[in-house]
Amino acid sequence: MTAAKLKPLTDFPIAARRDIACVLTDIDDTLTINGRITASAFAALEALDHAGIAVVPVTGRAAGWCDHIARHWPVRGVVGENGAFYFSYHRGSRRVVRRYWYEAARRIADKTRLNALRDRILQEVPRAGIASDQAYRECDLAVDWCEDVDPLSQSEVERVVALAKEVGATVRIASIHVNVWFGEFSKLGMSQRFAGDVLRMDTETAAERFVFSGDSPNDETMFGYFPHSVGVANVLKFRGRLEAEPTYVTPSEGGDGFAELARAILEAR
Repeated sequence: MTAAKLKPLTDFPIAARRDIACVLTDIDDTLTINGRITASAFAALEALDHAGIAVVPVTGRAAGWCDHIARHWPVRGVVGENGAFYFSYHRGSRRVVRRYWYEAARRIADKTRLNALRDRILQEVPRAGIASDQAYRECDLAVDWCEDVDPLSQSEVERVVALAKEVGATVRIASIHVNVWFGEFSKLGMSQRFAGDVLRMDTETAAERFVFSGDSPNDETMFGYFPHSVGVANVLKFRGRLEAEPTYVTPSEGGDGFAELARAILEAR
């Protein structure tokens, strides 16, 4: 990927921005800077919600985090653990609706396989860590390569990926973790399911009414699917490593870039 292939956010047509009904967004390094959500990003989430635009975080973060996000953030729901599930909080009944890609028995069996893979990764890549939120995960393994450990070298990250692929796992490299799971679920697949179940929208016939924002290779399937995909400026750190590029890029990084996207959508109205 090269910066020249990305259009500036100002090229996002006003008419298209005016028609946006849902914003799907990654969290880490898309809503955050240096590991913390920015005030500008959280205010942007609330402003979009107040304007009647559905906001749905689509993240690799753990089920425990996602329960909190669904309940307490100004969002319509959250897709978590890279598409293993979605949670949606119904304020009237005060309950979280949980939908998983796989039934409980399959999730338990996969967890056993992931634990064995975890032990092998830690043995063969001793500088790698396991994500601090792993205890709150239900469906995937998150290998920490730079969040709470000294950054791994590219060769170490590649070894983690190779070990996972050897046992038939799906692997995605995010900005802080290498996420690993068994099966066919994905950020895109569960986002499509959420859109149909909760928003009553079809991402195939109404793709132009969605925006996706992200920052890393873990977001490339979403970048490739949605015509209105936006990378916050730090996506440029992954130039040359994305199979699909975002259509637009914001001037600023992380949460400040997301706030610029939200402002562009709202101002078009």
